[in-house]
Amino acid sequence: MGTAFSKKFNSETDIGDLSGKVIIVTGGNSGIGYATIQQLARRGAKVYMAARNEEKAQVAIRGLKQEGLGPGNGEVSWLKLDLSDPRKAKAAAEEFKQLEGRLDVLEFSEFIHMRYSVIGPFVFTMSLLPLMEATAKEPGSDVRIVNLSSEAIRSIGSGIRFRNREDFNDEHAKSWTPAFARYARTKIAIVLFTKELQRRLNKEDPNIIVLCLHPGTVNTEGTRAYSTRVGGTLGTFYCWISETFFTTPTNGATNTVFAAAAPAVRADVEKYKGAYLMPTGIITSPGKVGLDTDLAKELWGALVSILKERGVEI
Repeated sequence: MGTAFSKKFNSETDIGDLSGKVIIVTGGNSGIGYATIQQLARRGAKVYMAARNEEKAQVAIRGLKQEGLGPGNGEVSWLKLDLSDPRKAKAAAEEFKQLEGRLDVLEFSEFIHMRYSVIGPFVFTMSLLPLMEATAKEPGSDVRIVNLSSEAIRSIGSGIRFRNREDFNDEHAKSWTPAFARYARTKIAIVLFTKELQRRLNKEDPNIIVLCLHPGTVNTEGTRAYSTRVGGTLGTFYCWISETFFTTPTNGATNTVFAAAAPAVRADVEKYKGAYLMPTGIITSPGKVGLDTDLAKELWGALVSILKERGVEI
């Protein structure tokens, strides 16, 4: 089923000094992203919390500092990023390139909708890729792109397509749980994007690692918001399940931190390139649909076409 990491991963002891590393984590003002930023910054990294709402981001940053980002630790700064608009996502990438001369890790946290989870991150990633490629050429570099997916991908059947805007906007009206169906569709798109980006990078810059992962069943604000959207008895039941049985964001961040910074990944680079990870650091097949190279290429082509329609060149 999967390839297990050789020993239990501990983010406090199994990651070395990250001083000098520059990292972007999106959506880090709460949940898994917040815990990920906390653990990476405590190892010395300079982390940008990429988020749309400055007030919420600054509150989160103050919280991180109060919880232990003192002298000798890394630092956390806000980067304005609105993934709902590809033009704004590209502008944020250009702004970042004016601020920093390197980017070691780009990590996308938990989002629900296609435009936030796939279209916006596609633009942001591709706009930052030249900077990451330049960083990857430096001696001793370890450049990674990390995307959060979900085991919801197991519910996707073989009939899914990503040919055009209509396919992206499929509302799953025939599904008895349309919200979950949309969520699963988004998460399989993330897997396919990860696979196709790694395939392309292997030809151009083989030193960059792209991974996607399932963080585990985590009780986050996103999980609670999903329960609210579902509504009714089902939503109430799902909320009870998440509050009772799901793990904390801190525990949920273990797999994201592993993907972003664990030395084991760079030590066995060919094994981890394009991998789908289960907690913690376990390489697992994303299933037949997730391994569909033709579908991944179709998705990539549709993304480029949709963005071109909106005047965004990649």
